[in-house]
Amino acid sequence: MMDRHREAAANSIALWWVALAAALIPLVTTHTTYLVSALEGHVSWCIPYWDSCTSISRTGRQGTSYFIFKGAMIPAAVAGALFWLLNGRWLRQLGAQGASVAWLTWLGFGACVGLVIYTLVLGHIGETYFAIRRVGVILYFSLTYIAQLLISSRLRSIAHWYPQGQRLLWLCELTLAIGILSVILQGVVPALYDDIENAFEWTFALLINLHALWVAVLWRRSDFRARLWLVSRP
Repeated sequence: MMDRHREAAANSIALWWVALAAALIPLVTTHTTYLVSALEGHVSWCIPYWDSCTSISRTGRQGTSYFIFKGAMIPAAVAGALFWLLNGRWLRQLGAQGASVAWLTWLGFGACVGLVIYTLVLGHIGETYFAIRRVGVILYFSLTYIAQLLISSRLRSIAHWYPQGQRLLWLCELTLAIGILSVILQGVVPALYDDIENAFEWTFALLINLHALWVAVLWRRSDFRARLWLVSRP
């Protein structure tokens, strides 16, 4: 049995690095473009999660960061699409059932399309480009959140993975609570919301990437792999 397991591992590729890439590429990119933009004087030095001094978009609009952002975020969208495609297969192999598992792929693809749209128009000036960028941001954040909510609930339906699914669901609930708070502030005290809107954006992005990072850890823990083989031998 041990020899069979070793043979299977030798003829397969661990997939957790795909989830790791989907989580870390956007996370590292946004912080890198902020640092580069600050060094080049395009944005001020601060802690954006607290000081709300700049938006994520602004860090990638000018100078060297413009090319870093576009050059990294499009591969991030590709990694994200592959991540959501594989998530459905991972859940089914764990024993998850239901039509919602199939929706993961489509929701993830839609989110990644939104990220590509947002990335491509970033840096272009005009009301049309602003509207297109806004649509891309909404698609990315909203569809990613729904997909993360689904994967968390599906994990909770599997007895062995219930604790991990519950923890991921708590993370989703935290994201939702912050989103509700932002809506309330925008409606009740719009002046205050305008001052801290960027901090909400940075926080949303961080929580979404942390969820993907957590899933990457679970992929590694479950030894999720892709097997390689020849259909026929010469």
